[in-house]
Parts: sequence; structure tokens; C-alpha cells
Amino acid sequence: MRLSTLKSGVGAGIAFIASAAAAVADDTLPAIGKPVDGATGFQPAATIVARHIHGLEGMMVYIMTAIVLLVTVLLAYVIIRFNAKSNPKAAKFTHNTPLEIAWTLIPIVILVVIGAYSLPVLFEEEEIPTADLTIKATGNQWYWHYDYVDASDQFGFDSYMIGSPANVTDAEQKDGVQPYIMNDAMKAKLAKAGYSPDEFKLAVDNPLVVPVGKTVVVQVTGNDVIHSWKVPAFGVMQDAVPGRVAETWFKADKPGIYFGQCSELCGKDHAFMPIEVKVLSQEDYAKWQAQAKKLFASADVPAAPVQLASN
Repeated sequence: MRLSTLKSGVGAGIAFIASAAAAVADDTLPAIGKPVDGATGFQPAATIVARHIHGLEGMMVYIMTAIVLLVTVLLAYVIIRFNAKSNPKAAKFTHNTPLEIAWTLIPIVILVVIGAYSLPVLFEEEEIPTADLTIKATGNQWYWHYDYVDASDQFGFDSYMIGSPANVTDAEQKDGVQPYIMNDAMKAKLAKAGYSPDEFKLAVDNPLVVPVGKTVVVQVTGNDVIHSWKVPAFGVMQDAVPGRVAETWFKADKPGIYFGQCSELCGKDHAFMPIEVKVLSQEDYAKWQAQAKKLFASADVPAAPVQLASN
């Protein structure tokens, strides 16, 4: 791996963190795709796919609400109208043809309507467009490795949670920083990297950085066990299976910081495998890319993009 070669010591890793943070200009980026304590619903949609998923979910809520209300009303009517007190002499009919036709056709119509709206959203997710930028994301226990495989000067790097053991130096341990433990020392470490305490399990040392308004294709695979690359604000979730390469894509609408998480149980530190994507303006991305090529340069050359057969 490119970064592990460069990151021979934790101290070197801290230097990488400081350089990368300066290059991305964190202070100007709002944290848009971020979970909020006590909140319900989705994160703000940052792509067309996410907006369509939210719209589909909204439609389904209306349909389910109508069905629940209808069934509740029918149950109440039957309980009141056909109880033993109201009907001392029970009816003896065996069927009602119009009613049976209705309760067969109406669900069919509902399913057709749901399918007519859900299938295009599914195809939109699964049909990968032509990429402006291709990135290979490899899941490891317990961090992500990213390769910018079609840049003019290819490079790659590891992305660890800031509070992981890989990012805690001996000096920081003496100051009270403990891996995966939120305390005052860890809060200071997060603040130094430009993050707030509530971003403890979200912040990484080297985030994935992409330009705004560009189609980014992410080729996802696993290096050991099954992981899953998920960023809710983008409406993307793709399992990372060892020995296989799958694709997902997104095109972010506006600059910002978007957080995700490995969403496939992958071992004891699964909860400490966050995903962070920083979406920059084209100008800022070009500046970051120029610095990243120097920062993450190594003798190893990332593999070329995997050519997947189209259906």
C-alpha cells in the first residue's frame, strides 16, 4: 500500500494529517452529511440519486399511511357493525365476488405504481455513467484505502479514524490520548485536526477528496473480509467483497464534508471504520490534487481502473 510505506511511524502519520488538513481548507467547508443526535429521517440529499430515493420513500410513506388508515377503518366498521350484539343471527354467505375482485386488483395497481417509480430509481443507482473521476476504495480491517487510478499522476492513501491506534503517537499517549476513547486529550486532538467532539467517530486523517459537480465512480472491493462503502447523503451503499470489484457512483451538488460508515459487520473494530468525503470546488480540488500527488507519492503505482463489462 502506498501510504503504509510512507507512514513508517505514527509521527509521520501525524505530519500527513496536518498537511492534508491544510490542503483541503477545512474551515471553509460545512459539515452537510452528518448524523445528528436525536434527529429522525435522512441526511440532506447531496446528489440526484439521494433526492430520488428520498422522494420514493416519501411516496411509500403516503401509500402505507393510506393502507393503514383504510384497514383500521374497515376493522372498526366490522367490529361495530358485525359483532354478536348487532347481529344476533349470523350471516351464512361464503364469498363476495365483487369484493374479492376489488381486494385483488387494488393491491396489483398499488404494486404497479410502486414499481413504476422504484425501478427507475434502482436503474439510476445501478447504471454507472461515464466517470469524470474514478477512485478505487478498498476495505481493510479497519480502515479504507483509496487509489486515484485515472489521475495524470496516480496516487493512493490510507484513511484511518483519527482516534484509531494508527494515529496515536507515544507522546500523545503520555498526554492521555487513548485509542477509541473520548476524553479531554482526545477532544484536544480532534480540535487540532479541525473537528468537534461530536465528530469523534466520523473524522479521519485522510478523507476522500473529490470535485463538486463531477461524476465520481467508486470501484469498491475488500482486502480481507466483506465491508461496505456507504455515504447516506449521496444515496450510495456498495458492499466491498474480497476478490470482486463492484461499482457505485455519485455527483455531489455542493462543496462540503460528508460522512459515512462501513455498513457491513467486519470485525471487532467495525464501529471505528468511518468514511469521510470532502467535496471541493474545482479550483480547490486542483490545488489539493497537486499537493496530494507530492504528499502521497511513492514507488508503488496504483492499479489501473478495473474495466467492468457493461450489460
